[in-house]
Amino acid sequence: MSATGAAYQPELIELMRAVLEEAVATLPEAKRTSSVKAEIASQILACAAKGERDPKVLQRRALLGVVECSHYSHEMSPERRSI
Repeated sequence: MSATGAAYQPELIELMRAVLEEAVATLPEAKRTSSVKAEIASQILACAAKGERDPKVLQRRALLGVVECSHYSHEMSPERRSI
């Protein structure tokens, strides 16, 4: 099932919400923007859609995805360097 058509149990939704909050809390205050939070949430959803349930793995992959995304955006767009 694709991430766009995925259905999640309430327990998994709560787990993903907690992972998102913990992941965002690890970032410096200046990096806790709505766009970064949305990207982290997207990464968590993508991993969960593939079957991942370990909170530490979800958090690590989500943050890694955001770091990789921001590196590419830095190369392409100087004004996005604050992300």
